[in-house]
Amino acid sequence: MKIGNGIKISNNYIKLNFFTSILLLLSFIGCSSLIQRNLYSLAGTTMGTTYSLKVIEPENSKKLIKLDKKIDSVLVDVNNKMSTYIPTSELSLFNQSTSTDWLKISGDLAQVINTSKRISEESNGSFDITVGPLVNLWGFGPTKKDSLIPNQKMIDETLQNVGMDKMIIDFEGMRIKKNNPNIYCDLSAIAKGFGVDKVGLFLESIGLDEYMIEIGGEVRTKGKNKNNENWKIGISAPATNGLQKVLEISNYAVATSGDYFNYFEENGIRFSHTIDPKTGKPITHKLASVTVIYKDCENADAYATAIDVLGPEAGYEFALTLKLPVFMIVRDNNEFIEKMTPQFEEFIRKEN
Repeated sequence: MKIGNGIKISNNYIKLNFFTSILLLLSFIGCSSLIQRNLYSLAGTTMGTTYSLKVIEPENSKKLIKLDKKIDSVLVDVNNKMSTYIPTSELSLFNQSTSTDWLKISGDLAQVINTSKRISEESNGSFDITVGPLVNLWGFGPTKKDSLIPNQKMIDETLQNVGMDKMIIDFEGMRIKKNNPNIYCDLSAIAKGFGVDKVGLFLESIGLDEYMIEIGGEVRTKGKNKNNENWKIGISAPATNGLQKVLEISNYAVATSGDYFNYFEENGIRFSHTIDPKTGKPITHKLASVTVIYKDCENADAYATAIDVLGPEAGYEFALTLKLPVFMIVRDNNEFIEKMTPQFEEFIRKEN
């Protein structure tokens, strides 16, 4: 099943498609229990990436009738609200407007922007959805550029239009306004996670409460897998096709951010797609990837981005402060080392 035609949220801003690179979904790892249950699977494309869904078939199979079309509808709705690639999306219309008056927005868009504001404040601005102009400037957004390396003057001028303080969100009133008419938001560091949650909540609303939903590597789980065990989620090793870690997850979400594949090189210099909102430039630290576990995928997605921007030292301290389960893979010369918070260890699969 394919979701739309050319519909996508930019996954070039800080995030990338970890379905085939960082985060691998392992549905059949582990010993089978005596209880075998039927597994119903779907797969397709959305938001410029892939998605997959695994649901334990209920006794009432009518709940699965036209499930693909229903999920299609949920994902198209998220795209139509939050895509920067759809000119008529709710977010695109806000970005195109130069008005500084209050604008009424949907509850979904208000929620994502409000969550973004909170995590921006918690991370001292390391997570910033107004970084969109910088993403475009460096050639990682929907606007294509012939020259990828901007000069310092261009960066400084663009930074004048970046910052969460340049917009106001009234969450309860579901409205938003620009203090700076040139503010441009890019939600691709949180919208996939939100989309995962929306699908999960929809499944639960129709009585499907054992599932694993993944979009571009961002995952939400509920209940148990076909073997009546926790869902198995693998984190791939950066330099091989193997797995760095296997997690056992139930009723949690997992999100990963990193720069394994989404970068460009010029004159032998590697430029990451992860833009630091404070400097206006790609990050230069040695954090290769960060995986965050949280109760919902919207927050996990945004926290992974914030920590990715902060780097291995400041990001780790940030995670400890919030007691987040976080796993890092850090470059150390020609090797990769692991770093994790104590809260993460309980989710690592124990070998039998």
